[in-house]
Amino acid sequence: MRSPAEASITASGRSLDLLDQVDYRLAQTPEEKEVIYNLRYRAYLREGAVKESPEQRVTDQYDDLPNSWTFGVYFGDELYSSVRISVLNSEWRASCSNEAFGELLNPRLDRGEVIIDPARFVADPDKVRRFPELPYLTLRLAYLACEYFNADLGLAIVRAEHQAFYRRVFLHETIAEPRFFPGLLKPVGLMAADFQTMKEKVFERYPMMRSTAFERRMLFERTGERRKRPAPVIPAYEQASIVPNS
Repeated sequence: MRSPAEASITASGRSLDLLDQVDYRLAQTPEEKEVIYNLRYRAYLREGAVKESPEQRVTDQYDDLPNSWTFGVYFGDELYSSVRISVLNSEWRASCSNEAFGELLNPRLDRGEVIIDPARFVADPDKVRRFPELPYLTLRLAYLACEYFNADLGLAIVRAEHQAFYRRVFLHETIAEPRFFPGLLKPVGLMAADFQTMKEKVFERYPMMRSTAFERRMLFERTGERRKRPAPVIPAYEQASIVPNS
């Protein structure tokens, strides 16, 4: 049975209206990052996932890595939620999920697979109850990343009580039972879905998960940066259609 949020998010008119309002912003300045680190702290504290801290911030060693993108999800100028997207391949392997479940993921990376690891998904505890569609709009960023980087596997590192959502919406399967992760008081498990196999089923049920090449490029292409970053893998059928500039 669908929740009210699922019913509204699958309605094309409602979905288009929401996408017109949402603003995905990459956190780049120290000030932008601090706002998100504080949001993480407030969200985790409300759930009992972290202890009280005078710094009132949650960050880790993955936030500033070249293979990570931390986004804030805004409506107007108000921050509602955030998620960090890490792109894993044979060269770039550092992420929360690979630290906790490397014995499962590294063999796949050794075979040349591309894995998208969304982590640190948090929503403002004072706003999320007024906006049940927020998880869908926030985790849409993971689907955009899977499409842009031509991923083989999409992950979800989540607590046991949240797994039903990922199984129902993104067709994830549990591949590792919950474990304790440094800095969190509650264990998290690992879920995954074969993106290339499952994406059309998800798109059919949730059309708002679709995106344009322009939107994906605007979010994940980082031209002019000093640090090298993972490049998207262009499928062979797309390479054949590329015509060099004259």
